[in-house]
Amino acid sequence: MGIIVEDRETVGAPDGGWGWIVLLGCFVITGFSYAFPKAISVYFKELMTEFDCGYSDTAWISSIILAMLYGSGPISSIMVNKFGCRPVMLVGGLLASGGMIIASFSTNIIQLYLTAGVITGLGLALNFQPSLIMLGSYFDKRRPLANGLAAAGSPVFLSALSPLGQLLLNHYGWKGGFLITGGLLLNCCACGAIMRPLKCKERKAIPSKKKLLDFSVLADLGLIIYIIAKFIVVLGLFVPTILLVNYAKDQGVPDQDAAFLLSIIGFIDIFARPTCGIVAGLKWIRPKMSYFFSLALLFNGLTDVCSATNTDYKGLVIFCVFFGLSYGMVGALQFEVLMGIVGKSGFSSALGLVLLIEAVAVLIGPPSAGYLVDRYKNYELIFYMAGGELITAGIFLALASFIFISRKKHKDTQQKHHGDEKAEIWDIYVQLLIFCLLMCIMNISVLY
Repeated sequence: MGIIVEDRETVGAPDGGWGWIVLLGCFVITGFSYAFPKAISVYFKELMTEFDCGYSDTAWISSIILAMLYGSGPISSIMVNKFGCRPVMLVGGLLASGGMIIASFSTNIIQLYLTAGVITGLGLALNFQPSLIMLGSYFDKRRPLANGLAAAGSPVFLSALSPLGQLLLNHYGWKGGFLITGGLLLNCCACGAIMRPLKCKERKAIPSKKKLLDFSVLADLGLIIYIIAKFIVVLGLFVPTILLVNYAKDQGVPDQDAAFLLSIIGFIDIFARPTCGIVAGLKWIRPKMSYFFSLALLFNGLTDVCSATNTDYKGLVIFCVFFGLSYGMVGALQFEVLMGIVGKSGFSSALGLVLLIEAVAVLIGPPSAGYLVDRYKNYELIFYMAGGELITAGIFLALASFIFISRKKHKDTQQKHHGDEKAEIWDIYVQLLIFCLLMCIMNISVLY
């Protein structure tokens, strides 16, 4: 599918100037996109009482938001390629805000799924991906630092939205909290307005064909490996933060202190992301970015597993400190690794396709964890499940990057025939399906 456009050449990334304003907008958008699905968990106890439902039912709200954030990637890519980043983000801001405002009038949990989940999630998706594309176009040499600073929006907003949500819940109830949150999400429109596109130099008057969604990026072996690893990651990455507040409240922790646990994760994450971005930009680290990312995944997984038996508030605080550090590393590196694999030209399409595949994983992970709690009344299981998935992803990414990428480079030096390389790509596709299937089966099997 494509459209006819004039052949234009975008000017080089300025690595500064208006790019810092774009970075600020990306900071806010990233904050809302990643922190909001976790921060909304402070309302879950109240919603369980209001609608007479369980942990798995309320966990679906966060999962649907994240699934829309990921699954709408191709739609966002097509719209950005056709209309540009700014108009798409303005529409997304209105949807994100409108979804929460309408959600405040919900009378059952299904209505919340459709409003706070689908509509708000779609709005955040139409803001998140274009903001990353704009950031990549404004920064090149300083891109790891820019990604790290933009990613810091997630912990900053998590630190603020969690206690704010509890405060709004205490004073106005969940309906009032949702209504005010809808108003806050209108800030996404302001962020979209500052996304000024870079000037283009017209090279030819001859029309050329531009693809709205370029599936050719899937021929990249490195991208296939990345997709497999991220699918496994997303199965468990968000589980602890989505269920942490309810876990603490069930252990007798006061509501405000329970909400503050997410703020602790956010505070640590604030420093972890930009610091990791600076380290990732070092000349001896940047070529080995996938291994650095693998280390972050292992760190996060081990934190979950080692903290599974913590039940007192002190133990939960220690968990939050280490989780915030490791989660910050993952957040700072994930899109930098993707940009390094496909480059700026293929980033829009690659990101859309990656997020679409991850949407399946995010619909499996948190609800499965919630079902475990509902059935066995044991939170320890969800930490082992989430940690095991992160550890698996880290080991797979490191080994696959070493074995397959190294083998591909070796064969490229020997000028291997193109047909053999295509066969190798299809072999990796088969492995992708097998891995995804196994991880789905592993998570779904815990339900029976």
